[in-house]
Amino acid sequence: MLHAMCTTLDNDTQRSAAEVNEEIRALWFRAGGTLSMEERHEYQRLVLEWAEAAPSSATRAA
Repeated sequence: MLHAMCTTLDNDTQRSAAEVNEEIRALWFRAGGTLSMEERHEYQRLVLEWAEAAPSSATRAA
């Protein structure tokens, strides 16, 4: 049975861009550089979370 994952964050639990970036790096490290389909979905969710947390000037520079 699959459970739906919440893709929105409460403002109280919002993480910094640095925290999310660290989780992205850990995901790539655990995956050995190749992401499974499930890991790709997690990566996409994390990138969106990072973009929400990153200062607007950092996202424009990327």
